Amino acid sequence: MAPLSSLLTLGLAASTSAFSTTSTSSVASRPSTKLYENFGFDFAEDQAENTPTSILGEANYKKWVNSVDPNNMLNRQSVLAVALGWEGTDEEDTYPVLSRVRELGLLEKTAELGVLSKLEAQGLTLEKAEELLPALEKLGVLKLVANNQQLLINGVAPIAIEGAPLLLPLVAGAIEVGPAAFYLAAATFAGLDFYLFSSGAEVPFLGLSAGGVAGLVLIPLSVVSAIVGGAFAQLKN
Repeated sequence: MAPLSSLLTLGLAASTSAFSTTSTSSVASRPSTKLYENFGFDFAEDQAENTPTSILGEANYKKWVNSVDPNNMLNRQSVLAVALGWEGTDEEDTYPVLSRVRELGLLEKTAELGVLSKLEAQGLTLEKAEELLPALEKLGVLKLVANNQQLLINGVAPIAIEGAPLLLPLVAGAIEVGPAAFYLAAATFAGLDFYLFSSGAEVPFLGLSAGGVAGLVLIPLSVVSAIVGGAFAQLKN
Protein backbone atom coordinates (compact mmCIF):
# COMPACT_ATOMS: atom_id res chain seq x y z
CA MET A 1 0.00 0.00 0.00
CA ALA A 2 2.80 2.38 0.80
CA PRO A 3 4.31 2.29 -2.72
CA LEU A 4 0.83 2.71 -4.25
CA SER A 5 0.00 5.75 -2.10
CA SER A 6 3.39 7.27 -2.94
CA LEU A 7 2.75 6.85 -6.67
CA LEU A 8 -0.69 8.51 -6.32
CA THR A 9 0.82 11.42 -4.41
CA LEU A 10 3.51 11.94 -7.06
CA GLY A 11 0.91 11.76 -9.82
CA LEU A 12 -1.31 14.38 -8.19
CA ALA A 13 1.66 16.67 -7.59
CA ALA A 14 2.76 16.36 -11.23
CA SER A 15 -0.76 17.08 -12.50
CA THR A 16 -1.13 20.13 -10.25
CA SER A 17 2.22 21.56 -11.32
CA ALA A 18 1.35 21.00 -14.98
CA PHE A 19 -1.94 22.90 -14.66
CA SER A 20 -0.37 25.72 -12.67
CA THR A 21 2.42 26.08 -15.25
CA THR A 22 -0.09 26.23 -18.10
CA SER A 23 -2.25 28.78 -16.28
CA THR A 24 0.76 30.93 -15.43
CA SER A 25 2.06 30.89 -18.99
CA SER A 26 -1.37 31.78 -20.43
CA VAL A 27 -1.71 34.71 -18.03
CA ALA A 28 1.81 35.86 -18.78
CA SER A 29 1.20 35.76 -22.54
CA ARG A 30 -2.01 37.83 -22.36
CA PRO A 31 -1.37 41.32 -23.83
CA SER A 32 -1.76 44.27 -21.49
CA THR A 33 -4.58 46.71 -22.25
CA LYS A 34 -3.52 49.30 -19.69
CA LEU A 35 -3.34 52.82 -21.10
CA TYR A 36 -0.74 55.39 -20.09
CA GLU A 37 -1.14 59.14 -20.46
CA ASN A 38 2.55 59.37 -21.33
CA PHE A 39 2.05 56.71 -24.04
CA GLY A 40 4.41 54.37 -22.18
CA PHE A 41 7.55 56.27 -23.18
CA ASP A 42 10.24 56.63 -20.52
CA PHE A 43 11.31 60.04 -21.78
CA ALA A 44 7.77 61.48 -21.58
CA GLU A 45 6.59 63.40 -18.55
CA ASP A 46 4.88 61.43 -15.81
CA GLN A 47 1.38 62.88 -15.57
CA ALA A 48 0.96 61.62 -12.02
CA GLU A 49 3.85 63.84 -10.87
CA ASN A 50 2.87 67.16 -12.48
CA THR A 51 -0.94 66.92 -12.67
CA PRO A 52 -3.34 67.55 -9.76
CA THR A 53 -5.22 64.42 -8.72
CA SER A 54 -8.55 66.17 -9.25
CA ILE A 55 -7.99 66.33 -13.04
CA LEU A 56 -5.72 63.31 -13.54
CA GLY A 57 -7.36 60.96 -16.03
CA GLU A 58 -10.44 61.41 -18.19
CA ALA A 59 -13.00 60.47 -15.52
CA ASN A 60 -11.54 62.84 -12.91
CA TYR A 61 -11.26 65.62 -15.46
CA LYS A 62 -14.93 65.27 -16.42
CA LYS A 63 -15.93 65.37 -12.75
CA TRP A 64 -13.91 68.55 -12.29
CA VAL A 65 -15.48 70.18 -15.37
CA ASN A 66 -18.93 69.34 -13.97
CA SER A 67 -18.03 71.03 -10.69
CA VAL A 68 -17.04 74.19 -12.57
CA ASP A 69 -19.95 74.26 -15.04
CA PRO A 70 -22.74 71.65 -14.73
CA ASN A 71 -24.06 72.67 -18.16
CA ASN A 72 -20.77 72.09 -19.94
CA MET A 73 -20.56 70.68 -23.46
CA LEU A 74 -18.01 67.99 -22.56
CA ASN A 75 -20.48 65.99 -20.47
CA ARG A 76 -23.66 66.91 -22.29
CA GLN A 77 -25.72 63.94 -23.41
CA SER A 78 -27.09 63.46 -26.91
CA VAL A 79 -30.34 61.72 -27.80
CA LEU A 80 -28.59 59.75 -30.52
CA ALA A 81 -25.86 58.59 -28.14
CA VAL A 82 -28.54 57.28 -25.78
CA ALA A 83 -30.30 55.52 -28.66
CA LEU A 84 -27.03 53.83 -29.60
CA GLY A 85 -26.56 52.67 -26.03
CA TRP A 86 -23.97 55.11 -24.65
CA GLU A 87 -25.97 56.66 -21.84
CA GLY A 88 -22.88 57.02 -19.65
CA THR A 89 -22.92 58.34 -16.11
CA ASP A 90 -23.40 61.82 -14.79
CA GLU A 91 -19.72 62.42 -15.49
CA GLU A 92 -19.58 60.56 -18.81
CA ASP A 93 -22.79 61.18 -20.76
CA THR A 94 -21.48 62.37 -24.12
CA TYR A 95 -20.69 60.33 -27.22
CA PRO A 96 -17.22 58.78 -26.71
CA VAL A 97 -15.56 59.83 -29.95
CA LEU A 98 -11.96 58.77 -29.26
CA SER A 99 -12.80 55.49 -27.53
CA ARG A 100 -15.18 54.45 -30.34
CA VAL A 101 -12.55 55.27 -32.98
CA ARG A 102 -10.11 53.06 -31.08
CA GLU A 103 -12.64 50.25 -30.49
CA LEU A 104 -13.71 50.16 -34.15
CA GLY A 105 -10.09 50.28 -35.33
CA LEU A 106 -10.82 53.11 -37.77
CA LEU A 107 -7.22 54.34 -37.95
CA GLU A 108 -5.99 50.84 -38.80
CA LYS A 109 -8.71 50.44 -41.47
CA THR A 110 -7.83 53.83 -42.95
CA ALA A 111 -4.19 52.79 -43.22
CA GLU A 112 -5.03 49.36 -44.66
CA LEU A 113 -7.24 50.90 -47.37
CA GLY A 114 -4.55 53.44 -48.26
CA VAL A 115 -6.95 56.39 -48.00
CA LEU A 116 -4.20 58.95 -47.38
CA SER A 117 -2.05 57.74 -50.28
CA LYS A 118 -5.09 57.80 -52.58
CA LEU A 119 -5.88 61.35 -51.51
CA GLU A 120 -2.31 62.34 -52.27
CA ALA A 121 -2.56 60.68 -55.67
CA GLN A 122 -5.60 62.87 -56.37
CA GLY A 123 -3.55 65.96 -55.55
CA LEU A 124 -4.54 66.57 -51.93
CA THR A 125 -1.06 66.83 -50.45
CA LEU A 126 -0.16 68.30 -47.07
CA GLU A 127 0.86 71.55 -48.77
CA LYS A 128 -2.53 71.78 -50.49
CA ALA A 129 -4.33 71.12 -47.22
CA GLU A 130 -2.40 73.95 -45.56
CA GLU A 131 -3.38 76.28 -48.40
CA LEU A 132 -7.05 75.45 -47.85
CA LEU A 133 -7.08 76.53 -44.20
CA PRO A 134 -7.03 80.33 -44.86
CA ALA A 135 -9.76 79.89 -47.48
CA LEU A 136 -11.93 77.92 -45.05
CA GLU A 137 -11.41 80.62 -42.42
CA LYS A 138 -12.46 83.36 -44.85
CA LEU A 139 -15.59 81.41 -45.74
CA GLY A 140 -16.47 81.14 -42.06
CA VAL A 141 -16.28 77.34 -41.98
CA LEU A 142 -14.01 77.22 -38.94
CA LYS A 143 -16.27 79.62 -37.04
CA LEU A 144 -19.30 77.55 -37.99
CA VAL A 145 -17.61 74.41 -36.64
CA ALA A 146 -16.60 76.18 -33.42
CA ASN A 147 -20.14 77.42 -32.80
CA ASN A 148 -21.69 74.00 -33.42
CA GLN A 149 -19.36 71.69 -31.52
CA GLN A 150 -22.18 70.07 -29.56
CA LEU A 151 -24.11 69.26 -32.74
CA LEU A 152 -21.01 67.85 -34.42
CA ILE A 153 -19.90 65.71 -31.46
CA ASN A 154 -23.31 64.46 -30.36
CA GLY A 155 -25.13 64.50 -33.69
CA VAL A 156 -22.81 64.09 -36.67
CA ALA A 157 -19.95 62.15 -35.05
CA PRO A 158 -22.05 59.10 -33.99
CA ILE A 159 -23.44 58.70 -37.52
CA ALA A 160 -20.06 59.14 -39.18
CA ILE A 161 -18.06 56.97 -36.77
CA GLU A 162 -20.56 54.12 -36.39
CA GLY A 163 -21.04 53.94 -40.16
CA ALA A 164 -17.34 54.29 -40.96
CA PRO A 165 -16.53 50.54 -41.01
CA LEU A 166 -19.01 50.10 -43.88
CA LEU A 167 -18.39 53.43 -45.62
CA LEU A 168 -14.57 53.48 -45.56
CA PRO A 169 -14.14 50.89 -48.36
CA LEU A 170 -16.66 52.76 -50.53
CA VAL A 171 -15.01 56.12 -49.87
CA ALA A 172 -11.54 54.68 -50.55
CA GLY A 173 -12.75 53.23 -53.85
CA ALA A 174 -14.40 56.52 -54.86
CA ILE A 175 -11.25 58.49 -54.05
CA GLU A 176 -9.19 56.09 -56.15
CA VAL A 177 -11.51 56.55 -59.15
CA GLY A 178 -11.53 60.31 -58.81
CA PRO A 179 -14.07 63.10 -59.44
CA ALA A 180 -16.23 60.95 -61.75
CA ALA A 181 -17.17 58.65 -58.86
CA PHE A 182 -18.43 61.56 -56.76
CA TYR A 183 -20.34 63.08 -59.68
CA LEU A 184 -21.98 59.71 -60.24
CA ALA A 185 -22.86 59.47 -56.54
CA ALA A 186 -24.38 62.98 -56.62
CA ALA A 187 -26.50 62.10 -59.66
CA THR A 188 -27.58 58.82 -58.05
CA PHE A 189 -28.71 60.49 -54.80
CA ALA A 190 -30.58 63.22 -56.66
CA GLY A 191 -32.13 60.74 -59.11
CA LEU A 192 -33.32 58.47 -56.31
CA ASP A 193 -35.01 61.37 -54.53
CA PHE A 194 -36.63 62.51 -57.79
CA TYR A 195 -37.95 58.99 -58.38
CA LEU A 196 -39.47 58.86 -54.89
CA PHE A 197 -41.20 62.20 -55.50
CA SER A 198 -42.48 61.30 -58.97
CA SER A 199 -43.76 57.88 -57.90
CA GLY A 200 -45.75 59.37 -55.03
CA ALA A 201 -44.30 56.84 -52.57
CA GLU A 202 -45.18 57.34 -48.92
CA VAL A 203 -43.55 56.34 -45.64
CA PRO A 204 -45.46 53.32 -44.23
CA PHE A 205 -47.76 54.03 -41.24
CA LEU A 206 -46.98 57.77 -41.40
CA GLY A 207 -48.44 58.79 -44.74
CA LEU A 208 -45.59 61.25 -45.35
CA SER A 209 -43.98 61.69 -48.75
CA ALA A 210 -41.03 59.34 -49.06
CA GLY A 211 -39.32 61.82 -51.35
CA GLY A 212 -39.63 64.58 -48.76
CA VAL A 213 -38.37 62.45 -45.87
CA ALA A 214 -35.54 60.79 -47.82
CA GLY A 215 -34.66 64.14 -49.35
CA LEU A 216 -33.51 65.36 -45.95
CA VAL A 217 -30.62 62.92 -46.35
CA LEU A 218 -30.33 62.40 -50.12
CA ILE A 219 -30.20 66.05 -51.14
CA PRO A 220 -27.38 67.00 -48.72
CA LEU A 221 -25.48 63.86 -49.79
CA SER A 222 -25.93 64.84 -53.42
CA VAL A 223 -24.68 68.39 -52.81
CA VAL A 224 -21.69 67.24 -50.74
CA SER A 225 -20.74 64.59 -53.33
CA ALA A 226 -20.87 67.18 -56.13
CA ILE A 227 -18.74 69.63 -54.12
CA VAL A 228 -16.16 66.95 -53.31
CA GLY A 229 -16.03 65.89 -56.95
CA GLY A 230 -15.51 69.48 -58.03
CA ALA A 231 -12.79 69.94 -55.40
CA PHE A 232 -10.91 66.87 -56.64
CA ALA A 233 -11.23 68.11 -60.22
CA GLN A 234 -9.71 71.46 -59.20
CA LEU A 235 -6.87 69.69 -57.40
CA LYS A 236 -6.11 67.69 -60.54
CA ASN A 237 -5.96 70.90 -62.57
